[in-house]
Amino acid sequence: MPPKAPIKIFSGTQTRYLAEKISLCAGRELGNIKLVNFSDGEFATAYEETVRGSHVFLIQSTFPPSDNFFELLMMIDAAKRASAYKIVAVIPYFGFARQDRKDQPRVSIGAKLVADMLSTAGVDRIITMDLHADQIQGFFDIPVDHLYASSIFVPHIRQLNLENLVIASPDVGGTKRANTYAKFLETPMVICHKYRSKANVIDEMRIIGDVKDKNVIILDDMIDTAGTMTKAAGMMMEEGARSVRAYATHAVLSGPAYDRIENSALTEVYVTDSIPLKKSSAKIKTLSVAQLFSETIDRVYNYQSISTQFVI
Repeated sequence: MPPKAPIKIFSGTQTRYLAEKISLCAGRELGNIKLVNFSDGEFATAYEETVRGSHVFLIQSTFPPSDNFFELLMMIDAAKRASAYKIVAVIPYFGFARQDRKDQPRVSIGAKLVADMLSTAGVDRIITMDLHADQIQGFFDIPVDHLYASSIFVPHIRQLNLENLVIASPDVGGTKRANTYAKFLETPMVICHKYRSKANVIDEMRIIGDVKDKNVIILDDMIDTAGTMTKAAGMMMEEGARSVRAYATHAVLSGPAYDRIENSALTEVYVTDSIPLKKSSAKIKTLSVAQLFSETIDRVYNYQSISTQFVI
């Protein structure tokens, strides 16, 4: 039987803060890779050690700008051309996931395009977390390990020891996620029904369910401009809620998000470190996913089941 391929872990430029935590949890050194920048903005990636015959894990979230995604593509291509045995892209935050279907005429399905580009570059497997739409896994013809932040959020919610707890979905699309949490935690659920005329703009919102004298936790896969979260929190407090907290996996936090959260009725907002925070905030707390990804990488490398990584 041939010897097992060695494991090597590398990080993209903008996700090194998380890759260092993951490698520390795994008890492994990050591999050496450099990014060469040209004066016109073009860049090139180069491995500074051999990856021939290695099981290569590339850690890179593809949050804006698109340079992060293109850097990942070039890392994959370089590893393939350097004769890596297997190439696994570890993408804590999968960018362009909101473009998962044609919701109006003459638009692209960006998530499918991203999947095709990753496959064409030569990746053998994807490890990601809390995709905006579950069906994106089907855009790939390679294995996709889809992790959930529930394994981090559920224990943390329990530690809060909140009485009269209610789980809330910020929109109809998130009811499945909220319902799963509610069943697991044995709590009621409410839904925020919103109407948008265009992206990032909420025209109307209504709360479906009872929040009076309840401690509410709003769950979502990401916070972008924070318009939905903060508006929902304000309406719930007006309807008699004791407190409103939010848990969201990916802290996109663009535009006026930080100011909206600071000036909102939200008591606390918990996010993961799949995306680095642009600045600190008294209300925003970070829960690390490093241990979750470290254990998953180890299980994938050793051909073990990852089902034990899921709480719900």
